[in-house]
Amino acid sequence: MSLLVAFALAFLSLHVPPAVAAPAAPAIRVRLLDSGETFDSRLLLGKKVLVVRFQASWCKTCAAQAAGVQRVYERYQDRDVEFLALHVEDTERDARRFLRAHRTTYHTALDPDVRVANRFGFKRAPYTIVINKRGEIVARLEATADEARLAAAIDSALKPRRGKVLPGTS
Repeated sequence: MSLLVAFALAFLSLHVPPAVAAPAAPAIRVRLLDSGETFDSRLLLGKKVLVVRFQASWCKTCAAQAAGVQRVYERYQDRDVEFLALHVEDTERDARRFLRAHRTTYHTALDPDVRVANRFGFKRAPYTIVINKRGEIVARLEATADEARLAAAIDSALKPRRGKVLPGTS
């Protein structure tokens, strides 16, 4: 019996668990401030990387990073990357004032009760999430979404998975 237990333990110690997949991102459905249209993140699956930026007009760090985030958006807007800023605990008037002051041109919506933000583990603004084309959260940048870190996270999300050959690319 002890030989059987020893064999089982040896086998289990050699077993390599499968790689853990990135967590699936919750769907986002919000009304955009600029157009009034509905933004639905599910429509981007398989098509675009999504960068979700939780920010606020009253957040000093958000204001300090605004120009850099805008530059990253401009750099990636033609590369299958979509940006969405959600203004948390903000009024529409204050959010619009922030957007004008920082010349923000990417999509923006309100999340005044942090309902969407809380589904992403939001603790404080700014908080940036990068979601790959498979709908998986691949980066969480808390308060430190400087241009270099954000660009690196986007570049990583744009790379195809290793070990898999995509149809039509062999």
